[in-house]
Amino acid sequence: MKAMRIWFGCSFGLALSMVFGWSYGFFAMMLPLFVLGRMDHFHWPLLLMVCLSALWTTLQATFILEYLQFHPSLMLVAVGIMMLFKCIAMMNPKTYLFGYMGLLVGSIVLNFASYDFIDIEEFNVNLWVITLGNIVVCALAYWLFPEPESAIQQQEVSTPVKSDIDYISQVAMGWVVAMAAFVVFQVADLYDSLSAQASILIILTPMTLAGSLAMAKIRIIGTALGCLAGMLVQLILGNWFSHGLLFWLAVTIAMAPFCLWLTKGQAKAAIAFSAMSALAVPLTTSLVPEQKDAFFSILYRFSSIFVAVTLTTLVMWVVHHGIRWYLLNHRDLTTSQHSA
Repeated sequence: MKAMRIWFGCSFGLALSMVFGWSYGFFAMMLPLFVLGRMDHFHWPLLLMVCLSALWTTLQATFILEYLQFHPSLMLVAVGIMMLFKCIAMMNPKTYLFGYMGLLVGSIVLNFASYDFIDIEEFNVNLWVITLGNIVVCALAYWLFPEPESAIQQQEVSTPVKSDIDYISQVAMGWVVAMAAFVVFQVADLYDSLSAQASILIILTPMTLAGSLAMAKIRIIGTALGCLAGMLVQLILGNWFSHGLLFWLAVTIAMAPFCLWLTKGQAKAAIAFSAMSALAVPLTTSLVPEQKDAFFSILYRFSSIFVAVTLTTLVMWVVHHGIRWYLLNHRDLTTSQHSA
């Protein structure tokens, strides 16, 4: 039933975005995927946490840019404080989703708002509407495809922390990578690389070096599969890709195996999540009916994600080992001084 719920939620979200003409419709597909894949029954607190995180983070990021954009140093400090609190929230299983959603949405808002041609108020309103609509989509999915009581097992995201050094190094690693991504995307003209920016933050989800390295490999594999599925959708539809009903049906069929994989263990679920984002984003942002297909956008997506993930893993490795080396040496020095 879980696979059917996810499949229905993503396809219904896509249908709503097409009917109502929502901008950034990929959120309408990815939010149900994100929520339905993490819990086996309707859970109000988690859904409200996702909504509140999106609302609060968009307001935070917009306020920072509105008042501090012309003071780069102050803006950097404000963004650093915001990102730090998000990373700390990710270390607690109860607030993990609030922190992760805030980190992802905040980075996207900060990137988009730095461009004059982007109406950030429109983006925020679209995201709020999609987030509220996600509650209806998820509620309907759980009502149509309920999970048997015997099979319900509440899944909780856990971040392993063994000591204070592990805690500090994991928070610092996530914060440094998030801030590095923010600086790079503010300085460089990378508007078309939203997927690469999201990939940088997605591989942070385990909040451990080993988990992030494994997530990087999974992200590349899943992106390749999703890009391939997107190309097949366009090739099969041909000149009919501008037909709304056929387009929705083709994307719904293409996402079916990925929705099934989300219920087949952590490795396949992570690959499926990456594949779904690679399938959804180009087909809902770059594809213009009767004008422009998304073929080159799909190729650019894969190449940019590959480069971003490779560079991010190198930065994470250096930061993780550098911080641990400093903390261990500092602790040993302090211990020896107390002993003397």
